[in-house]
Amino acid sequence: MQDTGGKFKEIVQNGNIPSHIAVIMDGNGRWARKQGMERVSGHFEGVNSARDTIEACVDLGVRYLTLYVFSKENWNRPEFEVNCLMSLLVETIYKEISSLMEKNVRVFPIGEIGQLPEKARKSLEDVVGKTSSNTGMTLMLAISYSGREEILRAVNMLIDSGKKSVCEEDLRSCLYNPDAPDPELMIRTGGDMRVSNFLIWQCAYTELYVTQKFWPEFRKEDIFDAVLNYQSRERRFGKTSEQIKGDDLV
Repeated sequence: MQDTGGKFKEIVQNGNIPSHIAVIMDGNGRWARKQGMERVSGHFEGVNSARDTIEACVDLGVRYLTLYVFSKENWNRPEFEVNCLMSLLVETIYKEISSLMEKNVRVFPIGEIGQLPEKARKSLEDVVGKTSSNTGMTLMLAISYSGREEILRAVNMLIDSGKKSVCEEDLRSCLYNPDAPDPELMIRTGGDMRVSNFLIWQCAYTELYVTQKFWPEFRKEDIFDAVLNYQSRERRFGKTSEQIKGDDLV
């Protein structure tokens, strides 16, 4: 098996590093059950996976990383699990803030943040404020997030502005973070083959990478594997291979 350092060097030599990677962090509960633990144990272990993923993306020079932390649909989970997730969010933010500052990472939440419990919302606002001047990678945390709701929100903003006709640029300007480029690569752990209402406007042409590994098992080497796989693909955006090769010669 190739060592992590070797994979990193290969990625850098290839040169085609995604500017924006999105991650659906799935399989926490299934991993925990496999270990004979409660579901929430998987969420706690998943923090280590998030830390490794952030570090790997910073090392690679990725400009934007979006982590699907908590979907709007997740509010329907058992109350105990939701409460644990909210507590874990607060705890993790305070533990990781010094590391985020050291790595020059800016935190940018997307989603219905106002729906969070007060303590979770205030801790999130705190880390956003403290990292706002950082100029390195932007870490977008999708919390209480729904892709369809984001689009509806944008449409309603345009209606309220009085527009009678809109273009893609108009709608993009009303998304949670219009400055972020569309993800080139979306990674999903846990093996399920769906996008789960995540960045559905932005991911129209995003390359999908699904791994059978559960999120708590996911580590830096797995990010490198995903990026290497991405680098092996030909992105055509509706064109033919011949057109793409011709474009490269222009």
